Amino acid sequence: MRKKIAFKPITLLLLLITFVSFGKEDKQHGEPEGDLRGEIKEYIQHHLLDSYDFGLYSYTTEAGEHKYVGFPLPVILWDNGLKVFSSSKFHHGETVAEAGGSYYKQHHGKIYKVDGPNGAIIEDDHHHATNEKPLDFSITKNVVLIAMVFAIMFFMFSRMAKSYKKNNGMPKGMGRFLEPIVLYVRDEIAIPNIGEKKYKKYMSYLLTVFFFVWIVNLFGLTPIGMNVTNNIAVTLCLALITYLITTFSGNKNYWKHIFWMPGVPVPMKIILAPIELLGTFIKPFALMIRLYANITAGHVVLMSIIGMMFIFNNWLGSSLSFLLAFVLGILELLVAALQAYIFTVLSALYFGMAVEDHDHH
Repeated sequence: MRKKIAFKPITLLLLLITFVSFGKEDKQHGEPEGDLRGEIKEYIQHHLLDSYDFGLYSYTTEAGEHKYVGFPLPVILWDNGLKVFSSSKFHHGETVAEAGGSYYKQHHGKIYKVDGPNGAIIEDDHHHATNEKPLDFSITKNVVLIAMVFAIMFFMFSRMAKSYKKNNGMPKGMGRFLEPIVLYVRDEIAIPNIGEKKYKKYMSYLLTVFFFVWIVNLFGLTPIGMNVTNNIAVTLCLALITYLITTFSGNKNYWKHIFWMPGVPVPMKIILAPIELLGTFIKPFALMIRLYANITAGHVVLMSIIGMMFIFNNWLGSSLSFLLAFVLGILELLVAALQAYIFTVLSALYFGMAVEDHDHH
């Protein structure tokens, strides 16, 4: 509902305003705003991408030197053997890194092999790198955040479990905050969609995916740019887990309604069976795209509005951009929880369809 009623018109309007404002020239400073537009666009793309170092923030000195505040992460490559080195060797993508006699360079958030210490990335006519790309098992910024969220969730729920034991089944401390959310997931999501008899074995996954998506979405709203769910590989893994649970939970009625629907003429069964089978793949695909697209679009629009503050460069335009960014930031807090809710509801719905008993008389 959010995407159809509110988000899409606002997105189109803001992108139109941004496009028009980017086409103007900065009369105060006497330089084209196209340069500033390119810088803002590059910053937005950098904000959305994963990185091989954990950057907290960066700034430019008066001398034009870029300063980065953060810490490096381990780069783990398989290229005719295991190559492990610190991401600090890349100097934030500005230099070539050497490891075990081989040379590597960052390009658009990926690592490619180059010929030597002065090697370059070779691109084809479509601006795609043609250099050899080693297998990459590096610990990136998103991987660190996932581990952090795991630690946070383990701490929260272990504290909640201990509070129940100490207080004879009554929550205390953090448990008082978590219990209403857990009960909501159980009573409003799991039981209505799966059924009171079969919901319990799916509760652990539903709670895990709900809190995981919610927490990583909240981290994505922080200035340090920890955007996990706008990485399609992460949403693919979440959707794949839902698909596997649904597939292995499916009873004979579930598969019967896919391959040989009761009460349907035989010619229609033959026609509909491939369509129904394709639908089992489309459902997790929709889960993946929905979460990825909504979170990514929210970040792009929010960062674009913040960039408009520098484009207008006057008290009226910058103030309006700041106000709009503030309102949209508050809305993104709601979206963070809403996307977690939608992903959990749809997962529970698919589980319920897989285990539902159909009675035919």
